[in-house]
Amino acid sequence: MRTTGARRRLLLVTHHYSPERGAPQRRWDALTPRLVAAGVDVAVLAPPPHYPEGRLVEDRAEYRPGRRSRGAHGELVVRTRFREHSPRLRSRALDQAVAAWSAVHLGLRTFRHPSLRPDVVVGTVPGIPSMFAAWVLARALRAKFVVEMRDAWPDLIEPAGLLRAGRSNRARLLGLVRTFVHRAVSRLQSRADSVVTTTETFAEVLQGRGVPDIAVVRNGTSYTPEPADSPGTGPDGGTHPLEDRPLRVAYAGTIGRAQDLGTVVRAAAEMRRRGSAVEVRVVGPGVEVEELRRLAADLDAPVTFGGSVPAEEVRALYGWADTVLVSLRDWRPLEWTIPSKLYEVMASGRLVTACVAGEAAELVASTGAGTVVTPGDASTLADVWSGWVRDGALPVVSPAAAAWVAANADDDELGRRYVQLVDHLLEPERHASAVHRAAEAQGTACPTCEIKLVPAPLGRVAPPVGATRAAGEPVA
Repeated sequence: MRTTGARRRLLLVTHHYSPERGAPQRRWDALTPRLVAAGVDVAVLAPPPHYPEGRLVEDRAEYRPGRRSRGAHGELVVRTRFREHSPRLRSRALDQAVAAWSAVHLGLRTFRHPSLRPDVVVGTVPGIPSMFAAWVLARALRAKFVVEMRDAWPDLIEPAGLLRAGRSNRARLLGLVRTFVHRAVSRLQSRADSVVTTTETFAEVLQGRGVPDIAVVRNGTSYTPEPADSPGTGPDGGTHPLEDRPLRVAYAGTIGRAQDLGTVVRAAAEMRRRGSAVEVRVVGPGVEVEELRRLAADLDAPVTFGGSVPAEEVRALYGWADTVLVSLRDWRPLEWTIPSKLYEVMASGRLVTACVAGEAAELVASTGAGTVVTPGDASTLADVWSGWVRDGALPVVSPAAAAWVAANADDDELGRRYVQLVDHLLEPERHASAVHRAAEAQGTACPTCEIKLVPAPLGRVAPPVGATRAAGEPVA
């Protein structure tokens, strides 16, 4: 993937970075070595590791504000200030604001030197203040500005109940702040030199709003299946026999409002009420853990909870499970996203129970990865799982699911696309060709730079509830 010519310099402004674990951290832990190998020097402005607890993980000299160190891939890491925070939104937002302000201060001081001045500044969300800090630095340092939207911001502000308006003076003020943030994020997207999304659906939404330059670089996964990952077989060569034990359901990931795991707890309780045996294991961090524990206790639901686990334990959890759950709430903007965890589950070959809508639902159904259930529908989810228990067997997972991930969410391929984006921004003379302009007008990939700047309309329709499709079967 190495390119010729002078090395380019990219500055990443982010609130989440290694050695923290999580989807944003994993994304850049995969992209960084591939950028470096292709001749892109990477520098990072990020607070010291304090996710998800909100306090410093380890008091090391290299984590102090302004300290420079080298990351695992040779990247320059400059640590910003941060603010210890609780799970509350206001506390987390203040932490993000402190880190963003510190990023501007340290970034101007550190990267104005010609030897470090970046060619491209990337601001990645979450958190939202990072993108504003990146914009200030890009303009001050005369660099190209890239906004990376991992989720559908600013559209998630309203359904998530952030800065909710009301009749009190405080609520009205919050409503004004929400409107301001929504407009500011939208304006920043439209003024960026490029906006990176992780799904084609959200790229289409931004295209409709007039965002001029969009690149789709999905989240990736390095999960490689092992023989132990394959579902067990019964005497007839079929899938897991369920006649003499409970259905095993696993969830590994963030436990927040957006994941709507309360629906899963209610479905498990309903199955117990019906006499259908099920065992649900939920592992991961998040602000909803204690609330879900209380709900499970109140409903006598067969659900257990655990904290964050290392990758090897996630693999063991998948090996234990009959089906792995991927869940999102029924918020319209979440139909434009695909949980990064879904790619991992598909790569593992495990049966997916997908309580999702939109592009994620279409992906599961069209590749035969599992069963799609309408988000928030605990009764239908209980029906689907009870049906498997009654039949004593699971739906067969199509190999097309893992094949799709290998073709579309491979880390090497995604790294190549990010390098192409950098080249697209820094070599305008090559990309101003008639061929490139024609491809951009048609919404197709430029044969010169291979970047799909504006996705073509997908024309997709959500699959029916409870759908499990074979590989290659079209979405109705």
